[in-house]
Amino acid sequence: MSQIPSKEQIRQWITDNPGLSSKRDIAKAFGVKSDERSELKRVLREMEAEGDLAKRARRFLPKGELPPVALLKVLPPDAAGDLFAEAMEEGVDPDAGRILIIAKKDDPTLGVGDRILARLAKVDLDDYVWEARLIRRIGSNPLKVLGVFRKGSEGGRIVPIDKGQDKEWRVLPDGDMGAKDGELVEGEAVGNRRMGLPQAKIVARLGDPAGPRAVSLIAIHQHGIPDQFPDKAVEEADNAPPFTMAHREDLRDLDLVTIDPQDARDRDDAVLALVDDEPGNPDGFVLWVAIADVANYVRPGSALDREARRRGNSTYFPDRVVPMLPDTLSGDLCSLHEHVDRPCMAVRMRINSSGQKIAHRFTRGVMRSKGSLEYGQVQRAIDGQPDAATGALLPQLKVLYACYDALKRGRALRQPLDLDLPERQIVLSDEGKVLSVDFKDRLDAHKLIEECMVMANVAAAEELQRVKQPLLYRVHEEPSPDKLESLREVAEGSGFTLAKGQVLKTSHLNQLLKQAEGSEFDELINISTLRSMTQAYYAPENFGHFGLALKNYAHFTSPIRRYADLIVHRALIRGLGLGPKDTPDGLSDFDMENLAETGKLISDAERRSMAAERDTVDRYLAAYLSDRVGAVFTGRVAGVQRFGLFVKLDETGADGLVPIREVGREFFHFDPDSQTLMGADTGLTIGIGQKVKVRLAEAVPVTGGLILELVELEDRALPSGRAAKGRGRAPKRALGKARAAEAAKRRVVRRRK
Repeated sequence: MSQIPSKEQIRQWITDNPGLSSKRDIAKAFGVKSDERSELKRVLREMEAEGDLAKRARRFLPKGELPPVALLKVLPPDAAGDLFAEAMEEGVDPDAGRILIIAKKDDPTLGVGDRILARLAKVDLDDYVWEARLIRRIGSNPLKVLGVFRKGSEGGRIVPIDKGQDKEWRVLPDGDMGAKDGELVEGEAVGNRRMGLPQAKIVARLGDPAGPRAVSLIAIHQHGIPDQFPDKAVEEADNAPPFTMAHREDLRDLDLVTIDPQDARDRDDAVLALVDDEPGNPDGFVLWVAIADVANYVRPGSALDREARRRGNSTYFPDRVVPMLPDTLSGDLCSLHEHVDRPCMAVRMRINSSGQKIAHRFTRGVMRSKGSLEYGQVQRAIDGQPDAATGALLPQLKVLYACYDALKRGRALRQPLDLDLPERQIVLSDEGKVLSVDFKDRLDAHKLIEECMVMANVAAAEELQRVKQPLLYRVHEEPSPDKLESLREVAEGSGFTLAKGQVLKTSHLNQLLKQAEGSEFDELINISTLRSMTQAYYAPENFGHFGLALKNYAHFTSPIRRYADLIVHRALIRGLGLGPKDTPDGLSDFDMENLAETGKLISDAERRSMAAERDTVDRYLAAYLSDRVGAVFTGRVAGVQRFGLFVKLDETGADGLVPIREVGREFFHFDPDSQTLMGADTGLTIGIGQKVKVRLAEAVPVTGGLILELVELEDRALPSGRAAKGRGRAPKRALGKARAAEAAKRRVVRRRK
């Protein structure tokens, strides 16, 4: 048996041989045989999780290193006029340091946003770590800026709406497109000016930034979310042929119903539970989950398919949705409207009394929904207040809830991560103004549908594994050792314990959350646990779903709004032979060959949508609070930086910044490890999770920014003035038992997330 190399040996090999750093190269170098490579893969994954290595195009790099040749994107010049760049390739360490572009006399002039191939050399200077020398320019992707146009005597300026951009852009008279002062515009970087303000030309006029539909429009443009369908895709949707009964099972007699939010824009899943009368499953159930058959309409390689892959998913805003598919499909032909025949992909599952799935069968069918219900309506029916629609379906709903009781028992055995984080809902008027900010209730009806969908998703992953059909898994890996250690230290500083020295399970985290439940640290522990999690993603390799405590998981239940689910449907059609041979709508050869690339594309699209949705909510909240400037709010410290505090307001969940100048009348030292600020005169210590009262000083709807002033910390007013000269630092306040616990929490060493 050959020897698996140690982590130090692997690290040294990659450092010495950057061109021979793939898994195959490493295995060959150390003589690792094919039947032992799974163990080598485990060691490499562990080093990746620990931050020792970064994976790039199937090769590994030591932490903090960049490859000798890399694809770079040119950034705007700094104040001295020097051009810098950032690495664009997947797996490159984002903390590897700044990259300065060194230009030769005969090099072409580079513009902001250009993509270049460059040779890198590490120099480790104070201002930058790497020098890049141009090999060739790959292409141009001009940097864009979204902002408010301010007209001047000679052209004007664009004031960016992005909270992270503080530099204005100069617009020459011939590049303003006739924009009016105060108008929302999109600009594109032009020229190669090294000094002064960057220069842009206006490429789109977007109207009044205070308009009722401008909030989501800003996010759409800022994040580059495609919101116009190509003519060919619309034409394909409009001319979609009707489905046929060929290759389909008739499910129209089943009492399937859809249960969705009141404002649902698409209905892609229906459910039904029956008492299982087959032998061998006492007190068990048959659970049907039927899903819209989007694959019937969106064929591989079509214009619709290309656009859906580009979008990755639908993006939801309070006032609109940017759908993955044209409305002809998403709102009509694919939507499971009541009393209308619709093609579907369905799974019949047998659930035992302990909530375990003991068998499943997939089929392609035709269904007819017996009711388009909403969560509150269903919950009221079960609680004894049925209406006309739910009254007729009450016997079926009661069996569905009985099945859910069994599924809850299975969930309790599995112990998925049980975070308690309320979800906000922005309520708008017909004119697009914010009427209220509510926190959504979590009803049993919500949880019922979630459990049914989880079971169907597990069945899809298991079935495709059984027939050895490639697919895209939904992957959620366990927290990295660094983040887990940070969480453990937060827990210990708050007086709680988190198991150490054993393989982490979600049950360990749930025990921590249970310890904190109802205490003053409840929110801190929930937020810290969430921050310790890795981001879920799509990939053809199966690493399990940590948060759900599942070994096999794929997204199957929402193909109207997620491309990953459409890929899984196609995989089932191909793997189980559920489609006609003359018009193949299963997974194509292109789909199979590009699964990894597709997974990366749609994972990125998901993060893009989440950022756009988050920014839109921030802007709506700023607009909602803009007429309450001067009011005092309660909240919690959600983040600490050298420049100030981030506070989450209790009433709305909005996040605002308390600039360091507003944090009391003394100098504050920032400790990046413990994420705290300490007053130089009073010893006052401020950290994450503390209760505060703040005054709203400024609300800027166009950026979503809230500026706050700190009024009270942990129910104590801040010191009114600086300590007198010559008196030195004031002694720390006497601490009672509760304050002592708080002080212990503040001494916790927390690494950067």
